[in-house]
Amino acid sequence: MSSQNAIEIGLNAAIIAIVDDNPCVLRVPGPDKIFADALPYGPFDPALHRTMEIGLRQFVEDQTALRVGYVEQLYTFGDRGRYKIKLDDGPHIVSVGYLALTRIQDDQFLKIQNAGGALKNCYQHLPWEDWRKGRPAILDEEIFPALNKWLVERAKDTPHLKKRYENRIRMSFGSGGFEWDEERVLERYELLYSAGLLEEAVADGRYEKSNSKIQFGHAMFHDHRRILATALARLRSKLKYRPVIFELMPDEFTLLDLQRTVESIFGRAVHKQNFRRLVESNRLVEPTGATSLATGGRPAALFRFRGEILVERPAPGLRVGKG
Repeated sequence: MSSQNAIEIGLNAAIIAIVDDNPCVLRVPGPDKIFADALPYGPFDPALHRTMEIGLRQFVEDQTALRVGYVEQLYTFGDRGRYKIKLDDGPHIVSVGYLALTRIQDDQFLKIQNAGGALKNCYQHLPWEDWRKGRPAILDEEIFPALNKWLVERAKDTPHLKKRYENRIRMSFGSGGFEWDEERVLERYELLYSAGLLEEAVADGRYEKSNSKIQFGHAMFHDHRRILATALARLRSKLKYRPVIFELMPDEFTLLDLQRTVESIFGRAVHKQNFRRLVESNRLVEPTGATSLATGGRPAALFRFRGEILVERPAPGLRVGKG
């Protein structure tokens, strides 16, 4: 079999943890200054790994000294030309992406660092996704002007497709009568990639140089930022019908801690009173009887996840409203 017909299966893990009220992804060093960040990854070897998940867990532990808990397979990325390797004449890489959630204990930070890993805010890679302090300035100052310029250029060659491109921009980024949909993370990334506004599109040979004068978020090695976007979209969706948020929480927490974690994942603020009513009425948590003084004010009640909810209701998630 020639190298062009050979297929290699790569395993990639987007491991998310909450650090200082931010959703952080576990990264390992990339190959250069532009692609300095990568997800833990490695080739699947059926002779060594009984399952792909076992292989993935082994790669993560070897590269970051972290044993992950919750893991689910995201998507298989199989298109040829997603990234160049030796002028794209090597084995075809099929990437299997995974989402993993973990809680980082204080003593684990040094172990991760010593192993060559680090935790980085997801929104440094996807800055247009963080609306917690309002509409991100990058949208109106940089992204929409660049997309409109790309639209004009595309319309010269394919005027009959102009409306389709316009609708894609409107639906992805919530403009022109469409609301911002926090679950369209991957669609927004793909649109920016298609428009040549991301360094990955240049590295993949789709463009000779970036169509942007600025860096739209920190690039990642190969198609790892695409996998991160897929992971964040899946997590935002899943929070609405499964209590996976508690995979990111300590055993005991205040309702404010829980609210801030939910806000960090959704990338937007939620209404405090409505959020507390939602959590309590859905019986997702129960009081421990203890309190915390960490807020600096009056003692705050501590809660824990009420595991019985998993057998009481089919979809015990958090469909939170906007703040």
